[in-house]
Amino acid sequence: MPIKIEDYYARDTFQKMKAFADQQETPFVVIDKQTIADSYDQLVSCFPFAKIYYAVKANPAIEITELLRDKGSNFDIASIYELDKVMSAGVAAERISYGNTIKKARDIRYFYEKGVRLFATDSEADLRNIAKAAPGAKIYVRILTEGSNSADWPLSRKFGCNPDMALDLLILAKQLGLVPYGISFHVGSQQRDIDVWDAAIAKVKVIFERLKEEDGITLQMINMGGGFPANYIARTNSLETYAEEIIRFLKEDFGDELPEIILEPGRSLIANAGILVSEVVLVARKSRTAVERWVYTDVGKFSGLIETMDESIKFPIWTEKKGEMEEVIIAGPTCDSADIMYENYKYGLPLNLASGDRLYWFSTGAYTTSYSAVEFNGFPPLKAFYI
Repeated sequence: MPIKIEDYYARDTFQKMKAFADQQETPFVVIDKQTIADSYDQLVSCFPFAKIYYAVKANPAIEITELLRDKGSNFDIASIYELDKVMSAGVAAERISYGNTIKKARDIRYFYEKGVRLFATDSEADLRNIAKAAPGAKIYVRILTEGSNSADWPLSRKFGCNPDMALDLLILAKQLGLVPYGISFHVGSQQRDIDVWDAAIAKVKVIFERLKEEDGITLQMINMGGGFPANYIARTNSLETYAEEIIRFLKEDFGDELPEIILEPGRSLIANAGILVSEVVLVARKSRTAVERWVYTDVGKFSGLIETMDESIKFPIWTEKKGEMEEVIIAGPTCDSADIMYENYKYGLPLNLASGDRLYWFSTGAYTTSYSAVEFNGFPPLKAFYI
């Protein structure tokens, strides 16, 4: 079934973006800044009590940083390079969190010297590094959560620790002269199951209570990470529905006296603002009797579409060509057999699609430019325009 533009963009927004795109040479992504601003306002409206920390890794473009800076956002930073870029845009250190639990001791010191005082951790080794390099800093411990089966892009195992270890780390943080400040979790990127937040918040409540009752430590913050969905092929509930349910979960466990709540949106803020435009390089069949066509485009896994790995994120694809539809395999331009975006999930594209035609990949504002290779096969990084 053909993709309907109105399911993803307001007609005037799409026309503006396409008019700009028609003047550019593919491949590239064009991102509408007003859509990002509207998404930020919607998130604030749904969670008026929460502090927003934009996950810069989703798209580190200075245009987005400046827009969100002026909207009042804080920033979740993963490296010294992101830190330098965000601070060069005039963002103050008190609006920054070092959210990466895997970091060098000298990078911790660098953040501390720049004025950052809020650090994530999930291991004793990292915690001791923070105590040495960032004395007196506020610490929040990331815990493991379930949800990998219902998230399109799971974030499990590599980050976080079990709740018992989180308790140990927060007690140790106090002993080391740090401030045991809170707990964080991430339910997985593009999380479709709202109930996963319920289970995670319940775990956090137990940690809060045990620390206060057994160790006299009062935590002050819950960092709920990201996970809110963007608008891809698999439709999800509205942000308003997510917010209504998550707030209910919070109040069931914490009552009306909520601790400080932090959200770290990335995908949900900016994915829907982008359209990646590619050109069909070739359309081919593998034999005289082959049923399936292969559609090769000038953009692939190594030039912005790495989230098609294992066909995890299924981007809506639109073309101006009309007519009879046929299932296709879609692959990128590089000399790497892994550069196949969709083979098992069958996209339908017009039978008259030909070399030189354009494909418009919707909801590609997040994790495209930041995942694009520098020079694989000599291809340059994905171009980006912010309008």
